[in-house]
Amino acid sequence: MLLLDNKKERIVHSAIEVFQEKGIEKAKVSDIVKGAGIAQGTFYLYFSSKLAVMPSIAEVMVGKMLDTIKHEAEPLEGFREKLEKVVDCVFRLTEADRDVFALIYAGMAATEHLNEWESIYTEYYSWMAEQLETAKARNEIHSETVSDEAAVLVIGLIESAADQTYLFSPKGKLDAARKKQAVLQFAARALEMD
Repeated sequence: MLLLDNKKERIVHSAIEVFQEKGIEKAKVSDIVKGAGIAQGTFYLYFSSKLAVMPSIAEVMVGKMLDTIKHEAEPLEGFREKLEKVVDCVFRLTEADRDVFALIYAGMAATEHLNEWESIYTEYYSWMAEQLETAKARNEIHSETVSDEAAVLVIGLIESAADQTYLFSPKGKLDAARKKQAVLQFAARALEMD
C-alpha cells in the first residue's frame, strides 16, 4: 500500500468525508482543508484542484482492498480458495464503501486523471500475477496462462461484477451471491481450473 505523508493523508481522508457529505460539485477546497486541519496553501502544495485528489483517494481505496485481500487470501493454500477469498473481499469492501467507489469513478471520469487508473492498480495486478504464477507451477491453472495479462482480466472481472452489484444494480445484495458464483465459475473455466 502506498504510504502518504501525514498532511497529504489528512487531506485525502478529509476529501473523502467532504465529497461524501457535499458531493463533488458542492465540495470546496476550503471544506477539505478545514477538515484536514491545514492551511489552504498547504493543500495546493499537494494538489492543483479538488478533483486532483481523486487519484490519491483511489490509491487509498485500492491499497485498503489489497491489504485486506493479502491478509485473508495469502494464508490459504490452493488458488481456487484464494480466488474465492479475493471475490469475497472485493464484494464485501465494494458494498461497505460503495459511496467512496462511486465518488472515485465520478471524480476520475470528470478529470484528466482517468489515465492514471492503471498505474494505481500496479501493485494489485502484481500480487495477482504472482498468485497465478504459483498456481501455474502447481498445475492448478493452465500452463499457457500469461499471468500478467490474466491478472488484469481477473481483477477487472471481479471488480466489474462487484460494481454492477452494489453501484449500478437496484437488486444489490439480493444479486450478490449469484454474481459471486458466476464470477468464480467464469474465472475457473477461463483459467481451466478443476
